[in-house]
Amino acid sequence: MSRSAKNSRRSSAGRRGQPKGRGSSNNRGGDAARGGRSRNNNRGDGPRGGGQRRRPDGLGGDQVEGRQAVRELLLAGRRPVREVLIADESDGEGRSAASEILDDIEMLAQDFGVAVHRVTRTKLQSEARTESNQGVIARAAQLEEADFDALIADPNAFLLVLDGLTDPGNLGAILRTAECAGVTGVVIGRHRAVRVTPTVTKTAAGAVEHVPLAMVAGVPNAISQLNEAGVSTVGLDEAGDYSLFELPPPLCTPVALVLGAEGKGLGQLSRKRVGTLAAIPLLGQLNSLNVSTACAVACFEMVRIRQETVD
Repeated sequence: MSRSAKNSRRSSAGRRGQPKGRGSSNNRGGDAARGGRSRNNNRGDGPRGGGQRRRPDGLGGDQVEGRQAVRELLLAGRRPVREVLIADESDGEGRSAASEILDDIEMLAQDFGVAVHRVTRTKLQSEARTESNQGVIARAAQLEEADFDALIADPNAFLLVLDGLTDPGNLGAILRTAECAGVTGVVIGRHRAVRVTPTVTKTAAGAVEHVPLAMVAGVPNAISQLNEAGVSTVGLDEAGDYSLFELPPPLCTPVALVLGAEGKGLGQLSRKRVGTLAAIPLLGQLNSLNVSTACAVACFEMVRIRQETVD
């Protein structure tokens, strides 16, 4: 199928997309203020039978759930897809707009020679690892890791570095934002960090197929490498020296945003090694932003700065 033919099947979902406040901005990423614990609901990523699923050695991403995520998996064509499971509509509600999307997914799978199985909703639920699979599951090869050195060698690099992120819902939302903002790569730690689970693929809505993901042994060392390569590193932290909207010049074209984990934020070594610490000013009564929300704000501020630099 030609690229233009592929694109013709895409949905028409639109992409839409500061004054100083109290000086506190929780870019540490948790839902709880003042360092409280953030709920990390990973329940949907384990098998429903109650067994413990083995942590993947690589990035993961071998099970994709949700209509948009499965459709993008097929359209991208970047990795082999073994099979697609689709809920039989005769086992549930009648035809709807959702049914038409599932029909579209079935046709795409057939076009690419991927086996399609119509199964009962009960069967699909037993195979699912998220709370809402939207009637479709795909099984594919794991995502391939991007080369970290290649990512930082790009003179127009726009990277996200995630320091100890553990919530799959947050990672999925961050990847979706990253794709929409033109991020050229996302870097995650190999240890004590979330992989690409079915919840991640569902929340990312297909972004995992388009955003290169690299894993590194240690995030602080990766930040040092970025600095040595001439990439500007900006860490989001509530104790930042600058407002995100008043970053000091010059901000080099290659740039990396560094975000911390839910609740605890940037690790001590990461905080010390970033070139600039920045805070998002908050004007309301709450002093925290979810890490994925903080990421969205920061990413599109970087987009604005980079566009002004080009102009």
